[in-house]
Amino acid sequence: MIENTFCILNGIGEKSEKRIWNEGVLTWNDFRDAGDIPFLSNERKRLYDESLFLFSDELESRNAPFFSSRIKRREHWRLFEIFRDHAVCLDIETNGLQPQNGGYVTVVGLFDGYDYHSLVRGENLTAENLTKAIAGYKCLVTFYGAAFDIPFLLRSFRDVMFDIPHFDLCFAAKKLKIKGGLKKLEQALGIERNESVQGFNGYDAVKLWQLSEQGSTEARELLITYNREDTVNLMTLAAILYKQLRQSTGIEQYLQYGIH
Repeated sequence: MIENTFCILNGIGEKSEKRIWNEGVLTWNDFRDAGDIPFLSNERKRLYDESLFLFSDELESRNAPFFSSRIKRREHWRLFEIFRDHAVCLDIETNGLQPQNGGYVTVVGLFDGYDYHSLVRGENLTAENLTKAIAGYKCLVTFYGAAFDIPFLLRSFRDVMFDIPHFDLCFAAKKLKIKGGLKKLEQALGIERNESVQGFNGYDAVKLWQLSEQGSTEARELLITYNREDTVNLMTLAAILYKQLRQSTGIEQYLQYGIH
């Protein structure tokens, strides 16, 4: 999808992107090879050609931070397919308070499509370990993480950086006019949870942490299971929402009917 994308260029929105596709220009290579684009001046076409050459070089080298800084956050989803094999899902649990009011992170869950890994307060959750855990990944997947998880982590661990594209599934769902939180979306899409934590929510996670702090190993294990379900299910949901977002652009119709 990213190489079909032109709304990453300054001054090009989704409507103009479709106008470009209507000209039979469906990829970055098509754009650069085109002698001219009817509604673009020669100077603007030249500047866009230069930008697309740069984008192509950076994409070939899989320079994720470059795209994170150069592409509007709302378009980061377009990078999911190209970086999917190096994507990581992230979800946090907290003690229920904001950092300025004594709030802190209790669990950070990470899942790369193969393995789930948790960092737990008082055990292995440190800025150094979190930095190591996310190192090497090229795409971050969360649910409402742009508004909650990442700001909370940045306030809690000042040395941690998140400089890779961020596919926030909450805002993806809103863009698709799909209503509901993570659990509701999972149910609607047939994504199942471990029976031991079905029906649990964030408040339950806070209570489980409190019981864990009092010495309950069962509560700790349930908390980790709850976080695992929140985190692991994001990858399945990301694939579904990415496909729907791609379809919503109309690019598949252009590719199918061919103008290309």
